[in-house]
Amino acid sequence: MKIVCVGRNYAAHVEELENKPSEHPVLFIKPDTSVLQKKQPFFIPHFTNDIHYEVEVMVKIDRIGKYIESEFAPKYYSKVGLGIDFTARSLQNDLKAKGLPWEIAKAFDGSALIGDWFDKKQFYDINNLSFSLEKNSTIVQEGNTSQMLWKIDELISYSSQFFTLKIGDVLFTGTPPGVGSVVEEDVLKGFIESQEAFSIKIK
Repeated sequence: MKIVCVGRNYAAHVEELENKPSEHPVLFIKPDTSVLQKKQPFFIPHFTNDIHYEVEVMVKIDRIGKYIESEFAPKYYSKVGLGIDFTARSLQNDLKAKGLPWEIAKAFDGSALIGDWFDKKQFYDINNLSFSLEKNSTIVQEGNTSQMLWKIDELISYSSQFFTLKIGDVLFTGTPPGVGSVVEEDVLKGFIESQEAFSIKIK
């Protein structure tokens, strides 16, 4: 099981982090060891105090696929959900400035929160899903999949050119603006179309 993550998929977030727009989706991988176990808190890792939340809509792959055409992509997933891509921001910025890979800032143990899964059929339009993140009962991120630069089916098609997608793989589709830091005792709650998808405490 792997997690394929997409960066720079919301224009406002690209501006927020002062990144340059990309011609194609920016992809990176999180290993299965990055998955935060259910009902466990997120522990700030020993190597940094600068952890940021990035809430993202996810899809779970349920068929093996390679070189998937966008028009056939809907056949490869039946569940959507909400998760957090935890990021060691200052470490990532330092590595990027040096032109180095930044997996250790994105793919460390426990860096992928995977919330509850929902049948996509219960939503009217996958490309018009509202979602949000609350920190200590205050909304800090809000987005809608209609704001994506590349839609979910396009992302599945593009990533399958490079990685064979397998049953159980998860696609994180990018984060909207509003990312920020966490400290101990913070509580994060995610909502997709007003349904709670997760609640987690920071330790």
